[in-house]
Amino acid sequence: MFAVVGDYLTRTRGTKQLHWTDLFTYFYLTLGTLLMFLPVVWLVLSSFKTPAALVRFPPDLLPYDVESVVVPGYDEPLPLYTVTMEDGSTRQLAQVRRVGLEAQMIDPSAPGEIIRVPTSQREEVRQLRLATENYTEPLQRFNFLVYLRNSVVVTLAATLLTLVINSMAAFALAKYEFRGRQTIFVIIISTLMIPISVILVPVFLVITGIGWNNNLLGVIIPGAATPTGVFLLRQYMITIPDELLAAARIDGASEWRVYWQIVLPLAAPAMAVLAIFSVMWRWNDFLWPLIVLTRSELFTLQVGLAAFQGELNVQWHYVLAMTVLTLLPITLVFAFLQRFITTGIATTGLK
Repeated sequence: MFAVVGDYLTRTRGTKQLHWTDLFTYFYLTLGTLLMFLPVVWLVLSSFKTPAALVRFPPDLLPYDVESVVVPGYDEPLPLYTVTMEDGSTRQLAQVRRVGLEAQMIDPSAPGEIIRVPTSQREEVRQLRLATENYTEPLQRFNFLVYLRNSVVVTLAATLLTLVINSMAAFALAKYEFRGRQTIFVIIISTLMIPISVILVPVFLVITGIGWNNNLLGVIIPGAATPTGVFLLRQYMITIPDELLAAARIDGASEWRVYWQIVLPLAAPAMAVLAIFSVMWRWNDFLWPLIVLTRSELFTLQVGLAAFQGELNVQWHYVLAMTVLTLLPITLVFAFLQRFITTGIATTGLK
């Protein structure tokens, strides 16, 4: 396997020497990979940093923390610094407090004497440390499992509804001949040009009128039918031979059986692509659940993360850690279904 991968990565235009086009190809592929994955790597590494490490400038890529030492007579561990003394020698001292541009420090082995040092002559003693408390503490104080359950229910229910409703509409528009079919399809596609902010108020009034405020149904139902899904599935179902469906009808198959046992299995790649898109839309949705839900026990994960953002302080170390946890489920879904993406999109619209 590794030999095959190595041969693929070292492939050239047919000659043994690298052509300038090979160098250019490797360059923009490497640049694209870095642009896509560096933010994710930065997010994961930053989720293990302490609050002080997050605001340090210039920032560190790895989660370094200031080494501390326990000194008798002090309740909290004191941070260690490497101090350059007046004679040019260096000592490791613990900082008691900082007053302006002067730091009051002590020798951990002889804490009785206060040594005043300009802040410009000291440097933090850093060590690589993973702040795992960024993950454990929010799970104790934060209703993560409740929010996770709500997000899973909303995502799964909305995705199933999206697949069923969109596939039915796509099947009718792709395989049935009736007057106004193209007009209906154009109207459905034209809704893509309507900004979501325009329909928020009307949809909210409808949800309020039927009593679905503070109800997960109010989050699930409004976005069940999507024009993107109808377009994707219709274009794929057009490629299914009409003769196959006609043969099934001649054998006595009902329209429901034709749809369920023939069309859906053949449209599985496009359905998988739509499922991935739907899971990403529902899982990452923030604005609509924020409008519909006001009770904390019904919050989804994205809305629940806002609890770490106060008026005067944002607990970024908790926000980053919980964001990493919210990325894990959708990453797993994408990993299992990503092989269908190329097939589903590449064959859409071909006949």
